Amino acid sequence: MPDSLSSFHQSSPDSPPRASSPSGGDLKARSPRSQPGLQPQFKVLIALTLLTALLLLPFALSPLYLNFLRSRSVDLHFWMRGELYKQITGFSSLFFVLLELVLTARKRGRTWPMRLKVPGSIRLWRNVHIFSGVALVGLVLIHTLGSTGLNFNALFLWVFFGVTLTALMGVVAETGILESSRSYFGRWPGLSRPLTKGPLIRGLRSLWLTSHIFLVSLFMVMLVIHILLAYYYQ
Repeated sequence: MPDSLSSFHQSSPDSPPRASSPSGGDLKARSPRSQPGLQPQFKVLIALTLLTALLLLPFALSPLYLNFLRSRSVDLHFWMRGELYKQITGFSSLFFVLLELVLTARKRGRTWPMRLKVPGSIRLWRNVHIFSGVALVGLVLIHTLGSTGLNFNALFLWVFFGVTLTALMGVVAETGILESSRSYFGRWPGLSRPLTKGPLIRGLRSLWLTSHIFLVSLFMVMLVIHILLAYYYQ
């Protein structure tokens, strides 16, 4: 074929366009972006665990710094032990307790006798549950000034610690397993099949979630008693 005819054929408007294969950059640009998950990552949960440990540390050191505060500033210590301070911090803590219960309402509200429909996904409210739980530890520290109390209040505080730690450690363990690159995690005693992520997470959840629900139920009963004692018997 002559060169002139060849060039005419290539540039002719009637000739169909050649399909060009997309490059890797085009495919990357056209592919939809993955939406970031709302579930806190393992490193975020570890940071929350360390923050919780720091918030719990003053409860062990409160006899030292409360005596120091009392000796240095009697008026400030008296105000922080007073009725107004306890009312403000107490109702703030109660707000976060109710916020924690929204997750339960979101999961089971439609099965209650008075059906309750909570907007938002369960994943969203689970994250709110986690972060507000850590915030509640800080508010309890502010409310009590780190004092562990006596008798009923001391037991009430330890139940609250159990509620927080069972949930946080359980979520950290589950997330660590999910994000792990390992496929097998040993074997259950008496079983020959290797343990995979699914059965391991279900086994752990049957332990920590059951303990958490029991402690939450006990905590709510003791919270009502605590409020009654604060308003009617003191």
